[in-house]
Amino acid sequence: MTTRTMLPRLGALAATIALMSACSGGMGEDASPAAEGQPAAGQEEPADSGMASDGGGMASDEGGDMASGPAADLVGAGCADYAAMVPDGAGSVEGMAQDPVSVAASNNPMLTTLTSAVSGELNPEVDLADTLDGDEFTVFAPVDDAFAAIPEEDLSALAEDSDALSGVLTYHVVPGQLSPDEIAGTHTTVEGEEVEVTGEGDELMVDGATVICGGVTTQNATVYLIDTVLMPPSMAEQD
Repeated sequence: MTTRTMLPRLGALAATIALMSACSGGMGEDASPAAEGQPAAGQEEPADSGMASDGGGMASDEGGDMASGPAADLVGAGCADYAAMVPDGAGSVEGMAQDPVSVAASNNPMLTTLTSAVSGELNPEVDLADTLDGDEFTVFAPVDDAFAAIPEEDLSALAEDSDALSGVLTYHVVPGQLSPDEIAGTHTTVEGEEVEVTGEGDELMVDGATVICGGVTTQNATVYLIDTVLMPPSMAEQD
C-alpha cells in the first residue's frame, strides 16, 4: 500500500482510549486508620478526630499530592488513572518533570511507540530527539493505544516514508510551552499547519483527539497525552 493511499485512511482513524481503571476501592486500608484512631495518652489529633470517614482522609491525602508540584495544573479525565498506572519513578508525573521531553517520554510506559518514532528507531532517517530537547515546546503525545488502533500495514507504510512520518510527528508539536489555561485556540505547529484545541478543563480536544491527561511538564516542554494520532490536514486530504 502506498503512503498516498494510506494517509486518508490513517487520517480518519479516531481511537477512543479507555485507560486501565485504577482499582481504587478495596485497598484494605480501612482497618489501619481505625487502629490509629485509638486514644494515645489522652492526646487529641485534630486531623484524626475530625475525620469520620477513613476513605475521606485518603482522598484528602491524594488530593494534596495532586494539588502541588508538577501535578498542580493537570487536566483530563484520565489523570487519576495515569497516576495509578505510573505512581512513581521516571515515567510518573513527578519523574517526567526532571528530564528533557524525549527522555521523559522514553521513561513513560504509555508512550513507547511515540518514543520509537521520534528517536529514529522506527525510521533511522527520522530522529527528532535532539530537536525536541533543544527548545521549549508543547507536545501532543499519542499514547500507545492510539498507535495500536492504526492498521499495521498503514503504520508500516507511514514508517517507511520519512517525509510523511516527520510531517505527522511535527504536527504534534507546537513551539513554546502552553499551560492548560492557555492551550485552547488555534496554534501553528512545527510542521507548519494549524492544530485546534477546543474545550476546557477535563474536556479538552485536540482536533478530533481527546486529551487523556494534559499539563504534564518536563524540563523543556508541556505534554498532553491524547488518544488519537493526529494527521496534518494536507496529508489527510490526499487521494
